[in-house]
Amino acid sequence: MSTFSFRINEEEEKMIKDYAKLNNMTISELFRTSVLEKIEADIDLALYKEAMNEHISSPGDISFDDMMKELRED
Repeated sequence: MSTFSFRINEEEEKMIKDYAKLNNMTISELFRTSVLEKIEADIDLALYKEAMNEHISSPGDISFDDMMKELRED
């Protein structure tokens, strides 16, 4: 297991400790979940942008009625 160390000011320290306590979690849990959620959000955003670029370069739009016809055929 790794340990990370970084500097924060007293105001940030108090806010972090208070938030962790309010949410019944350790500071380690708070940082771990916050960082992992940020990474997941960035990955989701990258996948969204990739999908939108693919859609723009090759749109496959169909009307609602056409979609319903395709679904009924199966």
